[in-house]
Amino acid sequence: MNKTQQHPANQPNKPAVNTPREEIDEEAVQLNPKKDFTKVERIGKKPQTRTPQGKPPYRHQQGRSNNRNFRQRGYEEPKREEVHTPKKPIKIGDSVSVKELSEKLGKQATEIIKKLLLLGTMATINQELDFDTAQLICEEFGVSVERLIDKASEEVLLKTEEDRPEDLQQRSPVVTIMGHVDHGKTSLLDAIRETNIIATEAGGITQHIGAYTVTIGDKKIAFLDTPGHEAFTAMRARGAKVTDIAILVVAADDGVMPQTIEAINHAKAANVAIIIAINKIDKPGANPDRVKQELTEYGLLAEDWGGDTVMVPVSAKKQEGIDTLLEMILLVAEMQELKANPNKKGIGTVIEAELDKGKGPVATVLIQDGSLSIGDYFIAGNTHGKVRGMIDDKGKRVKKAGPSTPVEIQGLDEVPDAGDIFMVVDDEKVAKTISEKRKDKQRLSQIQSKQTVSLDELFNQIQEGKVKDLNIIVKADVQGSVEAVKQSLARLSNEEVKVNTIHGGVGAITESDVMLASASNAIIIGFNVRPQPTGIALAEKEKVDIRLYRVIYNAIEDVEAAMKGMLEPEYKEVVLGHAEVRATFKASAIGTIAGCYITDGKINRNNDIRIIRDGIVIHEGKLASLKRFKDDVKEVNTGYECGLNIEKFNDIKEGDVVEAYTIEAVPRK
Repeated sequence: MNKTQQHPANQPNKPAVNTPREEIDEEAVQLNPKKDFTKVERIGKKPQTRTPQGKPPYRHQQGRSNNRNFRQRGYEEPKREEVHTPKKPIKIGDSVSVKELSEKLGKQATEIIKKLLLLGTMATINQELDFDTAQLICEEFGVSVERLIDKASEEVLLKTEEDRPEDLQQRSPVVTIMGHVDHGKTSLLDAIRETNIIATEAGGITQHIGAYTVTIGDKKIAFLDTPGHEAFTAMRARGAKVTDIAILVVAADDGVMPQTIEAINHAKAANVAIIIAINKIDKPGANPDRVKQELTEYGLLAEDWGGDTVMVPVSAKKQEGIDTLLEMILLVAEMQELKANPNKKGIGTVIEAELDKGKGPVATVLIQDGSLSIGDYFIAGNTHGKVRGMIDDKGKRVKKAGPSTPVEIQGLDEVPDAGDIFMVVDDEKVAKTISEKRKDKQRLSQIQSKQTVSLDELFNQIQEGKVKDLNIIVKADVQGSVEAVKQSLARLSNEEVKVNTIHGGVGAITESDVMLASASNAIIIGFNVRPQPTGIALAEKEKVDIRLYRVIYNAIEDVEAAMKGMLEPEYKEVVLGHAEVRATFKASAIGTIAGCYITDGKINRNNDIRIIRDGIVIHEGKLASLKRFKDDVKEVNTGYECGLNIEKFNDIKEGDVVEAYTIEAVPRK
């Protein structure tokens, strides 16, 4: 048989094979729309094509031919999987791993890591990237990004609709009473409530934060009786704004005192309205006009003197002027247009909390918006719970509390902190989810250091845009120094940063000063004063920068230098030891060698040294060598002999003293 006979394609006269006609498969037509199913196909071996030379094609050529035949018959060649950059925006949550990002972008993980390296970030395939970093990488590949909203995030779970104007109702004002010790804060509140609180409190000093409601006609006023402004500021440091009006009690016979000034500054820093209650007007030495005059120095000018500060003379003991004071509170509140929506979930602030032996964790909560009812699930800071009981300020059990109402609640899982925000949520699952997320955030924040303002880092923070206002608290031994530095600091303000002296006072730096600094992100500057031990401990905990000076100009220079990024550390000399020269030797290649005896301390090869002759320093320099016998040594201690050679100095004599010292950098005080 010849070659031609071996190939059916070259035998045109061979009869065709008769094949019965099959019904057309509708499903096959849908899968291969290009195929003509009306034609009859041959069954059996597929014919081979030939090359121009008459030979069968090579395997790779045969494959190409077969592919062409497949395409001609309507078959689609399967496409290889190709990696394409998505044209549509990709969605990313708050964080995404390098591996996940590479899959979303359709890129190799190594390409992502290379881009990160170019951005100055070392990363591994499993490392988490925050949204901003991931967005930068996507922009490098020309892909836009959409932020994926986490349905379990706190923002989503606590999302509330904006109140409609018709839903808002007038609410009662919340008032805080502050002032100097023994000026009559509790006596005034006692007169207002017409109850004898003082008799139940040791020494007439408030033992805890109380919240009380007073009814005047058809209106109510909620009073917070704090043990001074410290707790007031502690709550503000946690982000709580509970007070609408601050009543500042000043004794008419005593006038403005240090704690009065502190209270004024704390109230101003919190941006609340101030009403002055000039108490003890019944006393023989009372002089309300002198009090008004003193208050003008702190920016508080009485209305009857042409100012806008309400000042009411009162006598808590004889209950004089109390009605006028209450009327003024309601008038100021009316001007503030205080409103809330009582028909939504309750929102408030924890005023105080404790672990009661019989009740478990309990908290006094001031409801500020919405309403709280028995059975509501809630979160308060990192804690959560279900309201199992509510008691009002009169000791009565209540089932519901509306805006500006203080109540004590039971049903917490832990004791919250004063100042924690209180919110009613949908159910227990939401409360637990948010509580756990907050605890996780707290653990992370404890790992990361708190970012506060300090003079050493001030310039960098200004450059990064983190500081717009530099708040300063000034404490000094005399009031004149306080005023001098306040005026000098005010002149340092520039376009990038404004210097604000938020408080100035006489005396030691106290816990109250540190707490105010923490709440206001301020630096404390002291002149001829020292911080109290408790103040130091709190400053370390809160990372508050305290600077102590003896000269005003040094403080001004430091703040100015810090603003310009030129703050230099102080350098302190530390004397390490002395050696007495007992003999000298000449060496041609070296110079003068001094045989010495270490009288105290020790001398190190790398120390700076000075030569002292008859109490006068004749040379300062470095050691060229230090030996014991013929061996080079790093240091020689007290009671040992040594030989030393001084760089570029040979005029050393018997009886000279070699003093070794070092220079250490210390933080500026």
